This record gives sequence, structure tokens and C-alpha cells, in this order.
Amino acid sequence: AKLNALRTYNSIKNADIVVVRFGEKYRQWNAAFDAGFAVASDIPLIVVHGEDNQHALKEVDASALLVLDNPNKVPAALNYVINGKL
Repeated sequence: AKLNALRTYNSIKNADIVVVRFGEKYRQWNAAFDAGFAVASDIPLIVVHGEDNQHALKEVDASALLVLDNPNKVPAALNYVINGKL
């Protein structure tokens, strides 16, 4: 577990943007910790989750620069951020 945590720490520290996805298949506490670490490291955060998690994640959403309801929207959002094209 610590080796994986070190890998994640290093990946976040080297990232230009961090995308964190919340959902049934994803460990919520790990995702929330990674989101908080990205924000604390001053790395832009994109959060992805469905409506079912909207209320529970309102504080996480408030710290994100972008909140999406579907992971399929991430590539278009990143394309816009990087290239200015939708």
C-alpha cells in the first residue's frame, strides 16, 4: 500500500492537471485524499462523478476548477484546456 501511495504522490506532484473520478467502482476515500492533495499542491483539479454523489462531494467540487458528470467528457475538456478547441 505504501509503495502505491508513493507512486500516486509522485504522479500528482508531476501532473499539470489531476482528474479524480468518484463512483461505485472507485475507493471514495482514496479519491478524496488524492483530490485534496492535488489542491493542497496547487495543481488544477477536475472532478468526475454522477448526480448521486453531488451532495456528498460539494466541498470537493468547490475546490475543483471543473466538475463533470461523465468520464467521457474529460477528453473534450482537456482538448479545450490544451488547444482551445471544443
